[in-house]
Amino acid sequence: MAQVKLENICKSYGELEVIHGANLTIEDGEFAVLVGPSGCGKSTLLRMISGLEQITSGDLTIGDQLMNETHASERGVAMVFQSYALYPHLTVRGNMEFGLKIQGMRKEERDERVQKAADTLQITELLDRKPKAMSGGQRQRVAIGRAIVRDPDAFLFDEPLSNLDAKLRVQMRQELTELHQRLKTTMIYVTHDQIEAMTMADKIVVLQSGYIEQIGTPMDLYHRPENIFVAGFIGSPAMNFMQVDANISGKTANVNLPGGDPLKVALAKPVDKFDGEITLGVRPEHLEIAGRSKTAKIKGKIRHMERLGSESFSYIRCDKIELSLKSDGEAPLHAGEDITLAIDPKRVHLFDADGKALTKGTG
Repeated sequence: MAQVKLENICKSYGELEVIHGANLTIEDGEFAVLVGPSGCGKSTLLRMISGLEQITSGDLTIGDQLMNETHASERGVAMVFQSYALYPHLTVRGNMEFGLKIQGMRKEERDERVQKAADTLQITELLDRKPKAMSGGQRQRVAIGRAIVRDPDAFLFDEPLSNLDAKLRVQMRQELTELHQRLKTTMIYVTHDQIEAMTMADKIVVLQSGYIEQIGTPMDLYHRPENIFVAGFIGSPAMNFMQVDANISGKTANVNLPGGDPLKVALAKPVDKFDGEITLGVRPEHLEIAGRSKTAKIKGKIRHMERLGSESFSYIRCDKIELSLKSDGEAPLHAGEDITLAIDPKRVHLFDADGKALTKGTG
């Protein structure tokens, strides 16, 4: 096991810079997930850690050793790819021990490591099968087993579940989380799926266009996004946003909702006097159907309903704004009806013109 530390890491292809001064520390035994949209640089960052991509500038240390010029095979990491990359002519045992054979490891030790990894992943009965006789989930376990037998300091996963169906992805998320708990080894996992990030990570690293936008625990990012990108990316369905007129003085923002209702929101720190337009965000689960309370309200019409059994999602048109509402599955709501929503000022997020959070969060 080892700490992985990136200090001002940059990556360029000619004049095109794709990673811009990344600073990140992943502690020994931590499960860190790099998440972001396609093209944000998360896989490039992982490949630089693994040694498959050269670092343009900055320092990478694994444990207490500088790894910038160290060959991939000598970094003490094991990588699991999106494609299983199994040798079709070899059995599971043959695939798992192949790298150990290349290293010249004795057969007795190879057998012991393969058996231990197979027991951990519950694939002992598959050791004599070839890949064509296995399901996608079983092949993925074999690919992980091939990494485990190397006894690495850190595991690197590059979107390993993206080829699996939805049900199997849920199962494999649980299995990988349990595997981490058993092995207690540093794991770095890349995905574009924020649900995978939220359910698996000790630490989430959100990237956009080669920049690290925020680092924190899943609930830190959910409750206290530092900017509008993180707020919109983390959470499903995504946070609702609306442009509102605001008058700000000190640590208080007086906001006028679409329709005119006033809302007084506490800010994280004092702000210079401001009178103009800012962005208000509120999560679908934090909107409520308005009752008789004096809470600020916004009116609209339900355009579409999605009923998923235990919960329902309503998509609502409020003047020029589209909002989504998460409610109980039995909520008596129907497409086409008028609805009034209540907004609790303690549940909203405010963002300035640069997209930076002005509020302290909702948790």
